[in-house]
Amino acid sequence: MNIFAISHFTLALSIGAFAMSAGAIEVGQVAPDFELPGKASPVRLSDSKGKAVYLDFWASWCGPCKQSFPWMNEMQAKYGSRGLKIVAINLDQKPEEAKMFLSENNATFDIAFDQGGKTPRTYSVKGMPTSFLITPDGKVAAVHSGFKPEQRSQLEQHIKVALNIKD
Repeated sequence: MNIFAISHFTLALSIGAFAMSAGAIEVGQVAPDFELPGKASPVRLSDSKGKAVYLDFWASWCGPCKQSFPWMNEMQAKYGSRGLKIVAINLDQKPEEAKMFLSENNATFDIAFDQGGKTPRTYSVKGMPTSFLITPDGKVAAVHSGFKPEQRSQLEQHIKVALNIKD
């Protein structure tokens, strides 16, 4: 196992340990607020009050995270004007790894950085990516681990329900 793999394995174990030490955030609970550094300015969940928020936890080494970015861009473009805000929290311990990922994977949504891992502990994140769909009144409507292209329509349907969009 090389040093790169060891650091990612350590991060995964740390996230798992944090998840086991805190109570899991469940559907129906109020989503905990946070304030994290962003690309341009601080990112706070409370700034999105009244919007549906797709909160995504990701890391540069995560293959499914790379697959999810085009979909999140698409959802932000499609539903942003209807009240959706996508916030993706990077968990890399080294900022340059996140910057490299972002240089190769465009993000048209808010990016926040949590090198210390406080937010994934609060949300009991167990793996990458993990997403939380938060309703405009601040409650968790859905929790999803992983990302597979065949799940796109199901995830979009959850967003439409949170936005009260009828087909």
